[in-house]
Amino acid sequence: MTDGVMWLLEKLALGEDSTIEFKERITNRDSLAEEISAFANGHGGTLVLGVSDSGQIIGVNDIVGVERTTIEICNDSIEPEVQVFTEKLRLEDKSILKVDIPRSLYTHKATNGYFIRQGSSKREMSPDQLGRLMQSRSQARIISFDEQFVPNTDKAILQKDLYERFIGETETEEQTVDLLRKRRLLIDDNSIWRISVAALLMCTDRSDDYLYNSFISGVCYTGLHKDANYQLDAKDFKGPLDQQILGACKFVEKYNAVSAKKNIGRREQAQYSMKAVFEALVNAVVHRDYAKHGSKIRLFMFSDRLELYSPGALANTLTVDTLLYNQITRNELLARLLSELQIDNDVTGDEVGRRYFLERRGEGVGIILRESERFSGKTPSYVMYNEELCLIIYAAGSLQKI
Repeated sequence: MTDGVMWLLEKLALGEDSTIEFKERITNRDSLAEEISAFANGHGGTLVLGVSDSGQIIGVNDIVGVERTTIEICNDSIEPEVQVFTEKLRLEDKSILKVDIPRSLYTHKATNGYFIRQGSSKREMSPDQLGRLMQSRSQARIISFDEQFVPNTDKAILQKDLYERFIGETETEEQTVDLLRKRRLLIDDNSIWRISVAALLMCTDRSDDYLYNSFISGVCYTGLHKDANYQLDAKDFKGPLDQQILGACKFVEKYNAVSAKKNIGRREQAQYSMKAVFEALVNAVVHRDYAKHGSKIRLFMFSDRLELYSPGALANTLTVDTLLYNQITRNELLARLLSELQIDNDVTGDEVGRRYFLERRGEGVGIILRESERFSGKTPSYVMYNEELCLIIYAAGSLQKI
């Protein structure tokens, strides 16, 4: 008995869950399309035909015909089509069809809408959930979230001193609108000019009024855990994204403990490389999923580490293991705007190594890893928690202990 058959027998005994679905027969093509697309839109799974909901093997009479119908449904009733892997099995002297459905790179629509697997059943996706999934899978035919217009807005919301950083000074209102439109800061909504998400984030100081949680939250603790009894400071950084980055940087610098050792000459050591912290904050605001309105970028400082959480699953085929080697930008318009802004503020006592907020050479993750390891001797960690990417930078030890 193969490992695959053993696995299936165990699943039949345990019942349906988020990874497996049982069907006695194909009674409704649309319903089966929804089940298959739900797995493809989620983390993948297995459909077994010829088995009752309770896990009892019923068998199918025409397994070749059932396999053909299943493939037809994948090709004709789901858009774009889903590639599946079928396997004919014989259990308890009865024929069943095992259909493996891999996690897809695309977002799939069945006849009656978009579905996703949740627990042991399928659910139709909400508009917010669908938007996040489409963005995370980076379909070329989907407009990126940062270029979408913000409802109930108009040009009057934009602040002149902020948008002129990207279009320069203009002589007429018509010229201004034309340039803002070309830069995708204004978007046409049925002949009404709305501001884009990127414009809201870069050219106003009121983004949170329209895009909830579009700011950075920082908390500093004196201990090792999130404990209000040991909270030293907490602050929210709002306004244009570049000002959020600078504010959060100064927050870290304020509590970036410096130890010193004096032998022949005085030697000082900060806990964190501000160059690494700056790169981490820029990456967080550029790559976060702004469609996830229930979460914000969160910065936590502890006595032994810094944690930075950015909402959103990694885009496309990117994984935590390939962050150093691949560059995929979730918010291309935001990246372009930040790459045009010079850093003219006294950001930190250390040199951040940047003339512009974003250099767009794909070096950010490498700088974070190398600079942090140079300070602490430990390589930072990237960890995915559900749909949040967490960066952990470890603090350098005190020189007094050397």
